[in-house]
Amino acid sequence: MSEAAGIIGAMHSSEHSTRAEALDVLRRLTGRVDAAFHPGQFEAIGALVDERRRALVVQRTGWGKSAVYFVATALLRARGSGPTLLVSPLLALMRDQVSAAERAGVRAAAINSATADEWAEIERRLDSDDLDVLLVSPERLNNPRFRETRLPQLLARMGLLVIDEAHCISDWGHDFRPDYRRIAALLAALGRGVPVLATTATANERVVSDVVEQLGDDVLTLRGSLARDSLRLGCLRLPSAQDRLAWLAAHLGELRGSGIVYALTVSAAEDAAQVLREAGHAVAPYTGRTDPEERERLEAALKADEVKALVATSALGMGFDKPDLGFVLHLGAPSSPVAYYQQVGRAGRGTAHADVLLLPGAEDEEVWHYFATASMPDPERAAAVLAALDAADGAPLSTPAIEARVDIKRTPLELLLKVLDVDGSVRRVSGGWVSTGQGWSYDAERYGRIAAARTAEQRAMLDYERGERCRMETLQRQLDDTTAAPCGRCDVCAGPWMPSEVPAAAAEQAAARLRRAGVPIEPRAQWPSGADRRGVPVKGRIPVAERPLEGRALARLTDLGWGGPLRELFAAGAVDREIDDRLVTGVVAALRDWPWEQRPVGVVAMPSLTRPRLVSSTAAEIARLGRLPLLGTLDVDPDVAVTGPGGNSAFRLASVWRRFSVSAELAASVEQAPGPLLLVDDLVDSRWTVTVASRALIAAGAAAVLPFALATVG
Repeated sequence: MSEAAGIIGAMHSSEHSTRAEALDVLRRLTGRVDAAFHPGQFEAIGALVDERRRALVVQRTGWGKSAVYFVATALLRARGSGPTLLVSPLLALMRDQVSAAERAGVRAAAINSATADEWAEIERRLDSDDLDVLLVSPERLNNPRFRETRLPQLLARMGLLVIDEAHCISDWGHDFRPDYRRIAALLAALGRGVPVLATTATANERVVSDVVEQLGDDVLTLRGSLARDSLRLGCLRLPSAQDRLAWLAAHLGELRGSGIVYALTVSAAEDAAQVLREAGHAVAPYTGRTDPEERERLEAALKADEVKALVATSALGMGFDKPDLGFVLHLGAPSSPVAYYQQVGRAGRGTAHADVLLLPGAEDEEVWHYFATASMPDPERAAAVLAALDAADGAPLSTPAIEARVDIKRTPLELLLKVLDVDGSVRRVSGGWVSTGQGWSYDAERYGRIAAARTAEQRAMLDYERGERCRMETLQRQLDDTTAAPCGRCDVCAGPWMPSEVPAAAAEQAAARLRRAGVPIEPRAQWPSGADRRGVPVKGRIPVAERPLEGRALARLTDLGWGGPLRELFAAGAVDREIDDRLVTGVVAALRDWPWEQRPVGVVAMPSLTRPRLVSSTAAEIARLGRLPLLGTLDVDPDVAVTGPGGNSAFRLASVWRRFSVSAELAASVEQAPGPLLLVDDLVDSRWTVTVASRALIAAGAAAVLPFALATVG
């Protein structure tokens, strides 16, 4: 035998041995003795194990991407490699991945907020080489203790790096996350002998090219058809939110199995869940407001078919794994076909049939615009953050401490800090954040390209809704899938498969729910930290005697029912006008159903520079219909500057602290009132306006204050 033939024979023998080992692990993972690799699975495993290459796998949901990295981990560990580091975006995904690893005989654990009580034991297992896979979030890579003590040790002995949901790396990915950009630095620190696997089901050519560039040279890209043969897609246009909810209440029980109903906002999810429960369906809301423990319980309930559906926001997204999920419905459309494909991919992963239906809403484009603009960094805000850190002379500032110095709310501040961090302008250290001294400049060209791409995605989503070609083919083409072809099953190919009628009884029930008026306005209980820095001499808890009682608003601006007319009323450029009869009906209902301990004895109006007719007419109508005296209006100092909506608590409080006062005439009426006063405003956002105004009325002698507003934000 020649030397070349011997080498080729050894390679074939090695591949055969790897395949046999890999197949054994796969069968343990799946629990099936007849399990076989899908096309591309073993090619990826072989590249990682035998060639120690970097690979990008773009395959449809349910194809088995997790099998690739768990099988590869088992084989690499058997060959003496160190543990796998798996960067994963969501807690739900981590929980499922740990369970799947255990089935394959792979020892896995996750370090995240839900496993805090296990961290010490997990680190002990890492130190004793008793752990095969460590799952972390991208945010964990920047935790100072993990970054400075644990990560260097992992890098020194890492056997495999896995980047799950790798489209998050790319600016062009539908779910780009700043923290994922840290992985580029992680890749640079790895030796070329450490294999790397990136996986996603939602990447078009632009995202693939971006991810490959970040992975480095000689990347093996394995891309398969993204068609989902089990899914039957459809789109049903109905004229209103009431009709969509009524249709769902009438027909949810006709859908096979259990599933997910997606909504675009928290309030829409909560409203829909309430309507469905009242119609007799076993459902529950699942949103960003849901506690982590409750999320885990709800996920388990859905997997066990103890509920018909979870009514969810995108909080229930990547990684939730129920192979027999029977349907995914959307009340309102996501902003891109790629994001839509990712969400509907939860259905039909292990079944022959699953139904997917989109119920688009007229308000969808407003929601898209809000989320698109909220994610972009603002140059002025970035400059303010850097100035605050520079003024600290190198001393770390916590996020709350920065918030007290800049007029940015906590959530957008945290996002901005992440952007500045991955761009190298700030650094997270023990005790908070410090400036690196490198400065930061707004990349207008880059963000302009991203904004244009988002706009194009929105247009493509509207094209999908119109249904001018096969719906699955449309989604595949958006993902640059060269195998895109008509599916033969969707409502475009085969005709509508869903009933379109809305039963009258269901319509009335949905209408009754949406007509319900009144959401609580919880009183502020704590002065914001850093208020003294803004010239407000308060701190700690607000004395109960100085607080308003729990208030009421007609509705949230994002509500499905009253939110519609309220959004029109408060739209940019809307003309100030007197309250109309329709809204008066809602106001009366909200007041009628308000469970106050004592009925108000008088009405006071908030002063308004932007909507004086609206506020004064609302207060007057309430006084007339409730047969209450209209005591007057608080005085306002127009020279006190007010921050616009979206500022943080310390700045919002400072801007209204000296703005309102009680005139002698109003004080005389307040002192004589024998009970609580109804304080009427148009819109409540931060709640500091009603807090300060109520405090002024109480100081003037009011027994108590009940705030009421037409709308609330959030």
